[in-house]
Amino acid sequence: MEFISPTKGRMTFDQVFEEIIAYASENPEDNYRLIVGTDSQLREETCFVTALIVHRQGKGGRLFYTRSYDSHARSLRQRIFYEASLSLNVASLLTDKLASHGQELNLEIHLDVGSNGATKTLVKEVVGMVNGSGYTCKIKPDSYGASTVADRYTK
Repeated sequence: MEFISPTKGRMTFDQVFEEIIAYASENPEDNYRLIVGTDSQLREETCFVTALIVHRQGKGGRLFYTRSYDSHARSLRQRIFYEASLSLNVASLLTDKLASHGQELNLEIHLDVGSNGATKTLVKEVVGMVNGSGYTCKIKPDSYGASTVADRYTK
């Protein structure tokens, strides 16, 4: 899996992990959150972007993202669940890698669903899927990792 850093360019997952650990080590007394969020954009192909954000609370953060394309037509429901599964995949990789290095950071998944709009009927199911996988999640308007950051890179 290849990630892109707006400042460092193309990176492997291992390089991203090392960057996260180095960033968190700069100021270990600060509070950090790892945020994973995915958004998609329909075109001739569907563009999926999964953003990985390391947020040093009150002091900025670092961004990495991965982009993939799918020519298979999907319904809104299928796209939302696929977005959640992409986020869960990255979160799982991070959790495993953090555990193997004896590290722990707060990790949350941001979902591109909300109480208003076309996705309101999917909120309960997709939140249950993420919570059932052992992660906390945020929905709109608090899910900026998906609805703002990842969305920016789907365009």
